[in-house]
Amino acid sequence: MLQAQKRVAFGQAQRRSAVAVVRATPVARRMVCQAANWKGDSEEKLQPKEIVLRSVNVMVLGALLSIGAAPRPGNLGIIDYGAGVQTLNLCPPSPNCIATSEEGNDRTHYAPPLTYNPEDGRGKKGPVSQEKAMAELVDAVKKLKPDNFTPKIIKQTNDYLYVEYESPLMGFIDDVEFWFKPGPYSRVEYRSASRIGESDGNINRKRIKAIRQELETKGWRSTGF
Repeated sequence: MLQAQKRVAFGQAQRRSAVAVVRATPVARRMVCQAANWKGDSEEKLQPKEIVLRSVNVMVLGALLSIGAAPRPGNLGIIDYGAGVQTLNLCPPSPNCIATSEEGNDRTHYAPPLTYNPEDGRGKKGPVSQEKAMAELVDAVKKLKPDNFTPKIIKQTNDYLYVEYESPLMGFIDDVEFWFKPGPYSRVEYRSASRIGESDGNINRKRIKAIRQELETKGWRSTGF
């Protein structure tokens, strides 16, 4: 019931917008190529009709490129459902998001939490503080650029980290959150979601995998791998 209620919050309008962007992306790429091959009036004589068409193409391309700067989602952060239930948000139905808050049988969206003090690792030999673990996570985020996406830390508290990842092409933004969940198990929940589109080319999983592997060198471990 809780999962269903949370999904309704995304709304049909958001999904229609995402599909529209996906359909537009190949057009944008084609226009980029055309723009790169445009020599200009000084090198070729254009007919008035062609000038108008190319001007329209440039305007449309500008509009498509601006899609990459879609507004920041309003569903970020820790969601409090009452009765002691707190999680990061669920993913939309589209397969361009992964989250530890999803159910384990959802192979499209679920990903297992991390622990920075595994019981059979440094949690037994020499556990570190949450402050130290947050510093390790921040270092990993700053160090890595999976698929050449550039990370930018937007918000950091003692238990929450929010990072925007910008793609090298067209400036598409992915929103990535980490939350140090209260409790005795040193758990870190996360959510990695593409802001627009339908498919993510598996970049969200690859990003989290790269961060996990970097953190494993410091003593972290996934609870599910």
